[in-house]
Amino acid sequence: MVMTNALREELFKLSAAERLELVEELWDSIADDDAALALTNEQREDLERRLAEADADPTSGSPWEEVRERIRHRPR
Repeated sequence: MVMTNALREELFKLSAAERLELVEELWDSIADDDAALALTNEQREDLERRLAEADADPTSGSPWEEVRERIRHRPR
């Protein structure tokens, strides 16, 4: 199904709270669909490679707290 411009326009007329509620409902419907979130073989292999690299050198990354602070303080 292709979203029509008329439907898109109607959706954007919703309040921010209504749009947020719709987004939450849509996300939940996607999360409930295992097939929609299934990894391809290529994605799975890439993830396994990255995990192996991280396990091989646990000091190569940055702690989440540092990353979060860099993101929060970067110029916009």
